[in-house]
Amino acid sequence: MTSTLRPSLLVAAAAATTLTLAACSAPAETGASASSAPADGLTVAAAFYPLEYVARGVAGADTTVVALAQPGVDAHDLELSPASVREMQGADLVLFLSDFQPAVDDAIDSTGVRSLDAAAVVELHDAEEHAEEEGEAHDAEDEHEHGTSDPHFWLDPTLLAAYADSVAAELSELDPDNADSYAANAASLTETLTGIDEAYATGLAQCERDTIFVAHEAFGYLTERYGIHQEGFAGLDPESEPSPARLLEIKERVADTGATVIFTEDTVSASVAESLANDAGVATAVLSPVETVADGEDYASTMTRNLEEIRGALGCA
Repeated sequence: MTSTLRPSLLVAAAAATTLTLAACSAPAETGASASSAPADGLTVAAAFYPLEYVARGVAGADTTVVALAQPGVDAHDLELSPASVREMQGADLVLFLSDFQPAVDDAIDSTGVRSLDAAAVVELHDAEEHAEEEGEAHDAEDEHEHGTSDPHFWLDPTLLAAYADSVAAELSELDPDNADSYAANAASLTETLTGIDEAYATGLAQCERDTIFVAHEAFGYLTERYGIHQEGFAGLDPESEPSPARLLEIKERVADTGATVIFTEDTVSASVAESLANDAGVATAVLSPVETVADGEDYASTMTRNLEEIRGALGCA
C-alpha cells in the first residue's frame, strides 16, 4: 500500500537522490596510522550497505571501496571466506559496527587492520529501549543475537551524517593531501541526508495514525526521530519466531489502532506477517531496513520509498 508524496515532499525527497558527499571531523577508532595515501589511492572496506554508501560518497572516485556484504544478503548473517578476510586485511580502513556482524569483529581482531567502529561515533540505543517504549515484551529466546544495542542507527539520517563526518576525518588522517576533498564530499552527503530528514519530518507531520506494525523491530531510530511508533512481533533478530501470544497481541493492537497494513521485509520470509495480516484483515507492504538494497537502488531512493509506504500506512495528509 503506498501513497503519493505532495509536490513539496517530492522536492525534498528528490534531493535525497544526489550522490556527491563530505564533512568535518569526529572521534574515530583506529589501528596503525599513515602519513600519506598510497600512490594508487586508498582502499576502504565496508562491512554492510549503509556504511558502504557513506564510504563511496565521502571517499570519492580515487578510493577503492570493497563491499564485504553482497547485495541481497542479510547483513546479520554475513560470513567471511578466507579470501575475503585477506582482502579486508589489505584495506587501509575498514568501516564496521561492533557486535552486529561477529565474523567482521573476529576478522578485525585477528588481522589488526585499521578500523572505524560506528558504535564509537554514534550513541546506540539499548536493545530493549525501543521495545520498552512501545510496551512490547518478548521471550528471552526472541531477543537479538548481536550484542546489547539496537544497531539500526542508519535509519535516522542525521545519525548516518554524523558517521560520515567521522569517516571524512579518518580518511583525511590517512590521506591529508586530499582532506579538503573528503570534507567537501561529506558536506554534500550531509546535505543529501538533511533533505531525507526534512522530507520525513514534513511527510509524517499530519497522519491519521501513529503506529507501524513490523516483524523485525529495526525501525526504532526512525520512529523515535519522527514521533511515531513501531509495534513488532519478532524482535530485533529478523529470524526469531514470535510466540502465539505475541501474534494474538499484535492482532488486537492492529484492531485497536485501526491499522490497515502490516509491513514485511525484502530479505526476510514474509510468511508469518502475511498470515497475521490475513487473519487481521489488513494488507501487507514492504518496508526496508536498508541493510542491503536492490540493484539500481541506493540509500536515498530506498528511504524515499519507505517514506511513501509509511505515509500510506498511517494515512498521512
